[in-house]
Amino acid sequence: MTTTYAALLRGINVSGKKKVPMAELRELLSGLGHGAVRTHLNSGNAVFSSDSDDEDALAAGLEAAIERHFGFPVACLVRSGPYLRAVLDACPFPAEDLAGKQLHAVFLSRPVTSERFASVGPTEYLPEEFRLGDRVLYLHTPLGLGVSRLAPALLRPALLQGVEATSRNWNTVKSLVELTASP
Repeated sequence: MTTTYAALLRGINVSGKKKVPMAELRELLSGLGHGAVRTHLNSGNAVFSSDSDDEDALAAGLEAAIERHFGFPVACLVRSGPYLRAVLDACPFPAEDLAGKQLHAVFLSRPVTSERFASVGPTEYLPEEFRLGDRVLYLHTPLGLGVSRLAPALLRPALLQGVEATSRNWNTVKSLVELTASP
């Protein structure tokens, strides 16, 4: 059975570093045998179809191809269309009332427990808030991620040890849901 996936590349095309042209990313994905390859924006979002049901293997294959082709490592997370739809539907914040820059999904490479984030005081960063979901951290930043004090506290290496994380604003999450819902 063919599944449509989104590949979420971490930290590319930011401030001129780790440049990955989207046309070359599409070629890499096609070269790995994936179909219906498309990219979204220039910030590391690709959509493709595959007969594989192993997201981790798909991500590892893409990471290896990127490192061979571009000469630097890039962490990749691969998530299915149904998973992305579930993330959208499970949002604990009133997404319909918020601007896209105020709400983010921080996708995690594996499940984590709330104990991992116990040191981040729930009232210390108000009005910013976070909630943990299935391999995702929902982050509400009323003034935007760029000025957030909560995001750096949550995403510091000591808390994320052994877990890759990459964030997308809510507008991008919604777009990826739409792109993975159609062939």
